[in-house]
Amino acid sequence: MRWDYVGITSSDLEASVRFYRLLGCPFPDPNGENHIEAEFENGMRLALDSLALLQKLGDWTDPVGQRIGLAFSAGKPEAADRTYGAIISAGFQGVTEPWAAFWGQRYAQVLDPDGNKVDIYAPL
Repeated sequence: MRWDYVGITSSDLEASVRFYRLLGCPFPDPNGENHIEAEFENGMRLALDSLALLQKLGDWTDPVGQRIGLAFSAGKPEAADRTYGAIISAGFQGVTEPWAAFWGQRYAQVLDPDGNKVDIYAPL
């Protein structure tokens, strides 16, 4: 058994693609599709599914609250700061500005277009 896939429900696929590309996710252009995938060098895939697609598949209830933690390693503290800045400059919302966390990371949080918290970190 091998874990290789994470799917995120998106109410705005175009905005989600713009957001996750800023984190280095190699998403193709959506071109009107309701499902797209970014495949990483290690074989892992991150998928975006439109809310419209999931509503067609059966009973769909919008979840309430944070359901999953997503974190992206920036590698170096300066890269965490730059990535956070690029996301904010692109019009997305920050939660926690980069700081030197007591657990030994440069750490920040942002919200994706659907309000999911996404961590950006790097070892200090």
